[in-house]
Amino acid sequence: MASTRESRKKQPADDLLAPVTLAVGQEELLVDRAVQQVVKAAKESDPETDVRDLQASDVSPGTLAELTSPSLFAERKVIVVRAAQDLAADSIKDVKAYLPSPAEEVVLVLAHAGGAKGKGLLEAARKAGAREVACAKVTKPAERVQFVRGEFRTLGRSATPEASQALVDAVGSDLRELASACAQLAADVEGTIDDAVVGRYYTGRAEASSFTVADRAVEGKAAEALETLRWAVNTGVAPVMITSALAQGVRAIGKIASAPRGARPGDLARELGMPPWKVDRVRQQSRTWTPDGVAVALRAVAEADAAVKGGGRDPEYALEKAVVTVAQAARAR
Repeated sequence: MASTRESRKKQPADDLLAPVTLAVGQEELLVDRAVQQVVKAAKESDPETDVRDLQASDVSPGTLAELTSPSLFAERKVIVVRAAQDLAADSIKDVKAYLPSPAEEVVLVLAHAGGAKGKGLLEAARKAGAREVACAKVTKPAERVQFVRGEFRTLGRSATPEASQALVDAVGSDLRELASACAQLAADVEGTIDDAVVGRYYTGRAEASSFTVADRAVEGKAAEALETLRWAVNTGVAPVMITSALAQGVRAIGKIASAPRGARPGDLARELGMPPWKVDRVRQQSRTWTPDGVAVALRAVAEADAAVKGGGRDPEYALEKAVVTVAQAARAR
């Protein structure tokens, strides 16, 4: 008959109470969540669980043996070692010696950056059958959008793809900020979360505001573009940022329209200097455009740009005129 310890080793990878969990990567939010999930599961199993959250510098030779030794009260323990790749050589030996025969009622969580440093410890833990959680840095815009969509699903809320993209555009690349923004929207907004809702919540993000105006205009949505424009101007977005965003939006339409038909997003991204997610978005936006429409829109944006930089008496009117012209050009087909 297999021992209890051996049976524990054979538990599935999603078992939060596996004897050893590896949180591998440098995305701090994901590492923290991996740790929190284990701690929560342990406390649900035993409310008296003893949790020790340690940095590598807190672990010296003998520390692990002391913490994993049997207790008179036989309580469950969760021992977290962060930045395990920075452990001293003698402490790494202790951990490696522990891995093949982990203590009963003890859950060890090793947070490891995943690089070359401390690679031997990482390999030893994997060889011992550790449960592994990927916590790699989220660096690509499309991955951030996917993260946001996952957050909304976890929160039990419905959000449009445009809303997820708008939130990334507005908040930026920090996953903690994105997660916080998702939680705030989920708590405050009823019904489906769309890009208009995201725009109202993040009025202070000038760049996102200007690009929202441009997106609505190149999509031919004149009324929405004007509404967003007025809101952006009233909240302090500089007119020159809006003309710049309009110009970029129309130029992107022109680039995609002149690209070879059937080209893959990845190839277009490299050729046009756009991220793949933007290629997909601009392709959708460009369906109703014509070459003449692009030319008309570019002239209108150039005139508005000159007006907001001092060449006209009413910059707001110039912006409104440009937005309407761009939206009409988008529907010229």
